[in-house]
Amino acid sequence: MAGKAEVIQKLVEPVINALGYQLWGVEYLGQGRHTLLRIFIDKEGGINIEDCAEASRQVSSILDVEDPIKDEYTLEVSSPGLDRMLFTPEQYRLYPAAMLKIRINGNVAGRRNFTGILKDVVTAQEGLMHETTIVVQVGSEDFRIPFRQIERASLVLQD
Repeated sequence: MAGKAEVIQKLVEPVINALGYQLWGVEYLGQGRHTLLRIFIDKEGGINIEDCAEASRQVSSILDVEDPIKDEYTLEVSSPGLDRMLFTPEQYRLYPAAMLKIRINGNVAGRRNFTGILKDVVTAQEGLMHETTIVVQVGSEDFRIPFRQIERASLVLQD
């Protein structure tokens, strides 16, 4: 997560937490009149429509005051759902052996898209930097995907 989504996350996370919810993630798409801001919230026992409405009102208020988005935008507040997107290494760790669908910036082994089983989340320290790698098994092959390259990742529902 970078840029505008990160700024918005820092603004809205205290508000979401104060309501008793967990901020699962922020997705910021587009620009100009076609900008879409998605806020994903969660809580023990799940999220209902009233939770989304209350969070939407509070998030709208803080965004109106702080004004991080200069253009018009559409705000959506929802549950992450069963096929939830994953935004942090910690979220990946919650789903060991889960089936994932991942799209990356650049490529790993000549690929940009991966659908496979989460094998591991490895964080190594190199000097002052921490590098996290997501290990995904596709077929019989393991791919080590640098977390910083992940553009979008989500759980894949299985029967």
